[in-house]
Amino acid sequence: MSEPTQEYSAMQSELETSVRLRFAPSPTGYPHLGNIRTVLFNWLFARHHGGKFILRIEDTDVARKVEGAVEAILDSLRWLGLDWDEGPYFQSQRLPIYHEITESLLQKGHVYLCYCSPERLQTMRQEQAKRKQPPKYDRRCRDLTQQERAQMEATGISPVIRFRTPLDGETTICDLIHGRITFKHDTLDDFVLLKSDGYPTYHLAVVVDDHLMAISHVLRADEWLSSTPRHVLLYQALNWQPPQFAHLPIILGPDRARLSKRHGATSITEYQKQGYLPDAVVNFLVLLGWSLDDRTELLSREELIKHFSLERVGKTAAIFNKDKLEWMNGVYLRKLSLDEFVQRAMPFLDRDLPESVKRPLDSSYVGRVLSLIQERARTLAEAPQLASFFFLDELQYDTGLLLSRELDAQSAAKAVTAALQHLEGVINWNATDLENILRPLAGELSSGTREFFGLLRVAVTGRTAAPPLFQTMAVLGKDKCLNRLNTALQLLSNLC
Repeated sequence: MSEPTQEYSAMQSELETSVRLRFAPSPTGYPHLGNIRTVLFNWLFARHHGGKFILRIEDTDVARKVEGAVEAILDSLRWLGLDWDEGPYFQSQRLPIYHEITESLLQKGHVYLCYCSPERLQTMRQEQAKRKQPPKYDRRCRDLTQQERAQMEATGISPVIRFRTPLDGETTICDLIHGRITFKHDTLDDFVLLKSDGYPTYHLAVVVDDHLMAISHVLRADEWLSSTPRHVLLYQALNWQPPQFAHLPIILGPDRARLSKRHGATSITEYQKQGYLPDAVVNFLVLLGWSLDDRTELLSREELIKHFSLERVGKTAAIFNKDKLEWMNGVYLRKLSLDEFVQRAMPFLDRDLPESVKRPLDSSYVGRVLSLIQERARTLAEAPQLASFFFLDELQYDTGLLLSRELDAQSAAKAVTAALQHLEGVINWNATDLENILRPLAGELSSGTREFFGLLRVAVTGRTAAPPLFQTMAVLGKDKCLNRLNTALQLLSNLC
């Protein structure tokens, strides 16, 4: 039987020896860190070798398909700049191909019809569990006679199609990361290729599509390593050459447990909403399982493409560390020009600043504000919190913050009064002039420079930690600073 490859025939001959990789997500959920790390390794390998990167949506699990997942997958790849050369292909649009391949396998005796009901299979697995046996189909339908099959057909049961796994022998795979691994056939089951609803399982669809799309290398998570001998057996039954396999180390949380939401393993779209930069996320993820050397942590996309190779991919699990991601993102934020930082942070300010803040925001003012917090921000989503006091008309803070060991209510009120007297006549309200006025004043007060400046910081920002005081006051402006100092004076008077 000729292969159903009309749509790919030209591509097959042209790219027979080309490097071609694919990302083949299932839209049964939103893309998470593990998914994206896998696609990143595939993308980098393809780009490093000047090959092609193909996007294929494996949407044959109809019951578990999540609304909006396909769009989330595409948006995540676009946000991270992981472009694809072909696709997206959808397996749900390729059912005739899988049926034709399955029919050829049936004619050659490599597969068989299985009529076992879900109820029987569940009972079988429960009994195996009681006997502490691994769950595996008992091959009841493997050698049915023609008469027995006819009887089953007469009941109206829609059969599944199972692969006839050899009962003895072994299959050895040569993994590009783990090396040679041998699997004994008696540990494998007769796995389902085509479900009763006519949709292929992962095992069938992935083999057929990887062959027809001329995929040269399959880079996927370690969890698929145990499925690889099944796929190799299916390649052999179809007389096709398997691609080269490389199974990537899993990602664990800091406690070495499987990565979960409590470790920060939310969908990749959440990291976008939390204000991480795509280049920082890419840099961070590639180091989960790969390294250039023992010291280099910051690499541009161009450097990653230039240096990426499977030889530097580890065999052991990678450890996710969100603190490191935040640190790395902060480094990338500081590398941005002020204009770029403003452009990227503006949507977060619009989204998260209090509703009382007047919109649209003044971009010039925003630029002056963000110039003071860029060094401190670890994510773009922190910008509204770090900068909110610049935009508020009234501050809410604990009056006790105005006091310290050296400043009780009376002495603090005296210091604020002195500051107001010196500041009210200032004409050139800039950081240099403000410092030239306030620093000598601090020397005249008994409280000391640190306590005095700390008092002013709380009065004008409502916080004990803020950007440099004089630059902050310069950006806030004279009117807002004087109003806030008068408010602080009133609060202190109430304590006296």
